[in-house]
Amino acid sequence: MKAKLHGSFGAVALLCIATFWVSTAVSEAFFDLGSVTAVKNAILTGMWLLIPAMAATGGSGFSLASARRGRLVEVKARRMKIVAANGLLVLLPSAYVLASWASAGRFDSAFYAVQGLELVAGAVNITLLVLNMRDGLRLAGHLQMKRLRFLGAK
Repeated sequence: MKAKLHGSFGAVALLCIATFWVSTAVSEAFFDLGSVTAVKNAILTGMWLLIPAMAATGGSGFSLASARRGRLVEVKARRMKIVAANGLLVLLPSAYVLASWASAGRFDSAFYAVQGLELVAGAVNITLLVLNMRDGLRLAGHLQMKRLRFLGAK
């Protein structure tokens, strides 16, 4: 049961970050500044879902890891430290600043520099969370590790 909750929390967190990232990219590419402002404010509001989901993912993952050892568990824990630091030090402050600046109509080079940083940090977190999901499925036995065969070796 704990593993299913962990997976659910992680999926919610990943879905939030991916939705924020895609919404930002699409609004910037195809819509007006009013839409960009709405997206930035929605992302800031969405932190009320993302932050608890990330905390629950980390807490349940820590609890699950206490009963297991191994390379995959260690790699997942290292990735989560990067995800957490990236979220707290880059993504959360960026969301706040960008929503404030967008609401004030401040779409200058600083806005786009912070947004570029936010998009890169978001892509990093999406990648790390997808890798953690894959490794979690492997740990749970839902994905088999494929052995590579080179030069016909058996």
